[in-house]
Amino acid sequence: MTERSSLLSQDERGRPAVLASAVLRGAIAAGLGLGSVAVLVAALWISSPAPDSGPGEAFHAAAALWLLAHGAELIRTETLTGAPAPMGVVPLLLSALPVCLVHRAARDVLEPEEGHGAPSPGGAFALVTGGYLLVVGAVALYARGASLSARPLSLFFPCALVVAGAAAAGVWTACGRPLGPPPSWAPVRLHEAMARTRFLRRADAVGRSALAGTAVLLGGGALVVASALVWHGAPVQESFLRLSTDWGGLIAVLLLALGLVPNAAVWGAAYGLGPGFALGTASTVTPLAFTGSPAVPDFPLLAAMPAHGPGAPLNWAAGAVPVAAALTVAWFTARRAVPARGEREEAWSPGETALTTTLGAAGCGLGAAVLAAAAGGPLGRHALADFGPVWWLTGAAALTWTALIGVPAALLLRAWRLRGRTKEEDDAPAAGTSRKAAAPVLPPPPAPGPDAPAGPGSPAAPRRRWWSRAAGETVPRPEETPAPAAVPVPPSGGADEADLDAYDFLPIDPWHARTPADGPPAPHPADGDASGEPGPA
Repeated sequence: MTERSSLLSQDERGRPAVLASAVLRGAIAAGLGLGSVAVLVAALWISSPAPDSGPGEAFHAAAALWLLAHGAELIRTETLTGAPAPMGVVPLLLSALPVCLVHRAARDVLEPEEGHGAPSPGGAFALVTGGYLLVVGAVALYARGASLSARPLSLFFPCALVVAGAAAAGVWTACGRPLGPPPSWAPVRLHEAMARTRFLRRADAVGRSALAGTAVLLGGGALVVASALVWHGAPVQESFLRLSTDWGGLIAVLLLALGLVPNAAVWGAAYGLGPGFALGTASTVTPLAFTGSPAVPDFPLLAAMPAHGPGAPLNWAAGAVPVAAALTVAWFTARRAVPARGEREEAWSPGETALTTTLGAAGCGLGAAVLAAAAGGPLGRHALADFGPVWWLTGAAALTWTALIGVPAALLLRAWRLRGRTKEEDDAPAAGTSRKAAAPVLPPPPAPGPDAPAGPGSPAAPRRRWWSRAAGETVPRPEETPAPAAVPVPPSGGADEADLDAYDFLPIDPWHARTPADGPPAPHPADGDASGEPGPA
């Protein structure tokens, strides 16, 4: 009792330091991201041959750009009309920096060095998120009143949500990525379902297939954008050279274009899915047609738009992107539905396979909707108030494509993987023969005497049972004694019959009738009398 109380008091004394360390890790993660963006903006400002502002304005721009990377919507006050204009298109490549830093900070809090304590998973999530958001609030106050400032409501949604999601992912990674158990307030049926192995396997299959389908959508969208950039190479080059004449400006345009490459991949995926994306409130780009009057600023990625008017067969080829995503969802589901090729015992039923594929399609649609919402946004007022894909149309199209194509494809793949069992069953005798040949060879029996019957391979040699050898009894041959039950034995050669003698039938008479002290056991009515004559059938 004394030793335990001493340890508890030591932990209690160290607990405030552990909590402070978790908060500090979150603040350091925010500082690293802010410092990286500030160094980049300062380098571009220094390299500019004719900067039109001082270092203070450059650091205000860096703070606003860092807030934009978290999803916050910026307000631009210096416009041609003098009216403030929103700017909500987030460079997704730049958003990867704060997300990775928060994820790593939350993971490292739960994986401390030896001799250091760690808070609970819930405490780590709250402390790291709180420390990070403290820096976010301070930076938002610093950028307030500048030419670029953050809208206050956007700091709560989606900025705080992005930070909390990255911290939760880091805690989940540090805990070993567990699946369950659900919270105590959840229904009892959910607890029972989570306790079943089949439910966990289905949840894992749904998550993997949804992530794989979303990744294929992004990859296909990136391929569509790359093809468009190559096809419209001359307009893209002209737009890039027209935006700036010095090296500092060209590097800034190049970095901005690289930061928007993931956005362009999402737009390409939305284009292949069918809904396309908006270039302002009066123009929409789809594979079927490019309609309306686009309000397009001069930018290299936007110079690769298709021609205005109806779409050509080359534009329709972008429909291969959702087809590939649907087949990917079906393939990942079928591999889990039939874990081993041809194994029917562990295979899922067609209904379970179709349900899992549908849930994976729903997850793929949800991922496409979230990415479409993050990749678009306003770039101004009036004509540029709607810029990028519509999130709910993109998600609905992804769900429809993957469900309509993925479910039949998953059922066909399931049947194809189960078909492999037929060939294995046809080859089963050959496989059994090879396994028998590979069995250990028994030692040869002793050489028979001059009066002994022929060997075990001879048809005149009586087969002997292991219990008859112990009692000294000669058992009639199998062809003279009717067996109580017919057991089919596969035909084999002489060496195989010698192996079969070691695995003979068990006796059917009671054990006390075979005691050596009582003499030979009494003959069974089905075996006949001692003379070898068979009894009545």
